[in-house]
Amino acid sequence: MLIENGQYNIGDICTSRQCRLGRGDRVAMRWLTPGMERRDYTFNELDGLSGRFANVLASLGVGAGEVFFTYLPKQPEQFVAFLGALKLTAVAGTLFSNFGEEALLDRLADARACGIITKKSLLRKIIRIRPQLPDLRFIILVDSDDHQADGIFSYSRLMAEASPAFVTPLTPADAPSVLHYTSGSTGKPKGVLHRHGAVTMINSTAQLVLGLREDDVYWCTADQGWVTGTSYGIIGPWSMGVTQVHFGGGYAAEQWFEILEREEVSVWYTAPTALRMLMREEPLLFARFDLGMLRHICSVGEPLNPEVIHWARRVLAKEVYDTWFQTETGAIMIANRPGIPVKPGSMGKPVDGIEAVVISTEGELLGSGQQGDLCLKPGWASMFSSYLNNAGAYASKFRNGFYCTGDVAYRDTDGYFWFVGRSDDVINTAGHLISPFEIESALIEVHEVAEAGVIGAPDELLYEKVVAFVSLHLGYALTDELQLKIRLHLANKLSSVATPHEIHCLERIPKNKSGKIMRRYLKATYLGQDAGDISTMEE
Repeated sequence: MLIENGQYNIGDICTSRQCRLGRGDRVAMRWLTPGMERRDYTFNELDGLSGRFANVLASLGVGAGEVFFTYLPKQPEQFVAFLGALKLTAVAGTLFSNFGEEALLDRLADARACGIITKKSLLRKIIRIRPQLPDLRFIILVDSDDHQADGIFSYSRLMAEASPAFVTPLTPADAPSVLHYTSGSTGKPKGVLHRHGAVTMINSTAQLVLGLREDDVYWCTADQGWVTGTSYGIIGPWSMGVTQVHFGGGYAAEQWFEILEREEVSVWYTAPTALRMLMREEPLLFARFDLGMLRHICSVGEPLNPEVIHWARRVLAKEVYDTWFQTETGAIMIANRPGIPVKPGSMGKPVDGIEAVVISTEGELLGSGQQGDLCLKPGWASMFSSYLNNAGAYASKFRNGFYCTGDVAYRDTDGYFWFVGRSDDVINTAGHLISPFEIESALIEVHEVAEAGVIGAPDELLYEKVVAFVSLHLGYALTDELQLKIRLHLANKLSSVATPHEIHCLERIPKNKSGKIMRRYLKATYLGQDAGDISTMEE
């Protein structure tokens, strides 16, 4: 039973509870440096370190419900600080380490953050905006041996002076917990606030969708700045007592497969971008590694192109399960998963307890095969509780008794959902509704094409025309012959309506950190317009 005596505190469940269950000596985190050096942290150690950090924050005057941010690359202190803040019942926010000053200011000011933990190389960005952050009382540096002036403290000194013993206060389900900011095409980013009760949904989906078992070794490649990195890179597995691998380096195919083999990873959760990058590697590379312990791969971020699933089956002899959720949903809502047949290209089926429907713009429930707004019946445990300081935006997400996701989809006769695009991504050309994802999937089936992004652009005759952007494999150029090949393939694969009017070649397709193609950025750049907030774009 996950919840004992009414204690919903995520920090306590992920650390102290595991120790109470006799798992204290089990490895909680296998930390791998970029150079592949290994350091194991047991649940006892994680409990003691997060307890120390909770005491550190308490000594700095942090109270329940105050917002504290981490601003770090993936490293052990990230996890200690996140869990320690939650134990104290502060709100834990996470920020990508490549955020610039404007992105930081937007989030820290909106949240009225009381403190932040970071490293010296990032400190100057905070210093420059600090005069505009009257609520920011302190900064903690993970790589400074000494305290500095103006409320800048050394992590190591604070931790050395703090006790590892911390009694987590009884925390109700509705107490605020985690804060993530989402970037929109217009306006400022919105703070998505979650609650401690979300742990029940995250825990159950880690088991039923990711297929995690207590004795697994699990690797989630997501950055903790993203909801996947907190929900399934911290909360889900550790609430089960599962050993996690965390790697401090970036993408490198050979190194990643060395990790999968050496650490005997049994479940791997990664992004479609990573899988598409792996598809570009020579198949002989993968034949060198023994993936016998790996049961399956799960993916999140952008819908999986069918070709990726076929490639994984053919080259890796592994199934890939696509999962769908949003920052606002907090946990997986719809997924292909163990126990049900995979339909390549589909989102899968709703998880237990989730009622998903497709609704027209007039509010009518639509039947099988009809495209409309994907909506969810509210009430699941991990549903966001508010957009911080933006009640109007929160209210606008609910219509006719449903949460409106902003995604366009349809449901087939077997109950599987199929992603069409964001509500502002669907292309209407000559009255035909075209899915950019469908065209992108067909584009990367062309041998020369590595990745693709598709948008609709205004057209006087057609209303919108299809514009494709492609990134090619090394050694290829976008010649007239290749453009003709692409158009013929799309006409044959989809329809003449889906054939791009224009094809442009880019060095890489812009994506955010969860692997989603930033179509609004492609469209704004193409039209010469402001792309809005691009702080989460991959560098």
